[in-house]
Amino acid sequence: MVPPGLVLTAVVLCAALLVDRLIGDPHSPCHPVALLGRFIGWWGNPASYSPRWQRTVGVLFWFLTAVLFTLPFFLFSALVPWYVYLILAPFLLKCCFAWRSLEEHTLAVVEAVKDGVENGREKVKFLVSRDTASLDREHILSAGYESMTENLTDSIISPLSFFVVFGLPGAAVYRAANTMDAMLGYRDERVRIGWCPARMDDVLNFIPARITVLLLLIWFALKGRSGPAWRTMRRDGYKRPGFNGGIVMAAMAGGIGIRFEKPGFYTIGDGERTLDEGGADILRATRAVTLMFVIFACCALFLLGSLINSTYI
Repeated sequence: MVPPGLVLTAVVLCAALLVDRLIGDPHSPCHPVALLGRFIGWWGNPASYSPRWQRTVGVLFWFLTAVLFTLPFFLFSALVPWYVYLILAPFLLKCCFAWRSLEEHTLAVVEAVKDGVENGREKVKFLVSRDTASLDREHILSAGYESMTENLTDSIISPLSFFVVFGLPGAAVYRAANTMDAMLGYRDERVRIGWCPARMDDVLNFIPARITVLLLLIWFALKGRSGPAWRTMRRDGYKRPGFNGGIVMAAMAGGIGIRFEKPGFYTIGDGERTLDEGGADILRATRAVTLMFVIFACCALFLLGSLINSTYI
């Protein structure tokens, strides 16, 4: 018999994905991540502090923000009966990841660029930090699909991984950390105050990024494309800053045969196909990896439960 806690984890994980597909992310100022963003915006203005104190402020407020955001998730997990947890936990977990929303934002760029390059530039600037004013059609699509590919780890696999291992508090800590990095982790005037958020995001994503690559390689093996995915990942995986996002982008680019490019900074993949041709396959790969992760995670939970049970028999 599998321990009840592991069964609950598996059921909540599957239910949260269903909730995500049905309702997505409600656009509400009261959404927990919207409240988190406002709090980060309050303390994360580097102009409010002397440069020599900004790194210290970033470290202190990183921990304070993570604790404050995680505390309600921890108290809920610790105090409510299992049947209340079963009903409400999928909605709380949904607050910590974004699958449907990730697809919607990327597909909005794809649709916008069909109406002209200017429309595409306007839409994609909400997804990436690069200057979009001079991007052509292929580079607009590249920026949009790069965002989807990188966020396959950041917005889906990482928070779900932390939930599987550490429960709702783990998913909440990760969501707080990733949101702080998204708002502050840039090499501009935020470089000092964003130093801790950027480093912590790198650390927390290290293992999930490699899980994502492994699942991509499995998916592309089923498609007969594991060789190009592996070779491109080895060759191009560290061309962009950081040691997590690039390997996922390179595996995706190689497996599908497209090119991701940020003009003047990096080129990933060989470009056997255009992004118009390969974009739908990026969407399919993202969905496949998400579902594979959930299936493997549930199997692992039940296997762990069986091992625990056999130990005590």
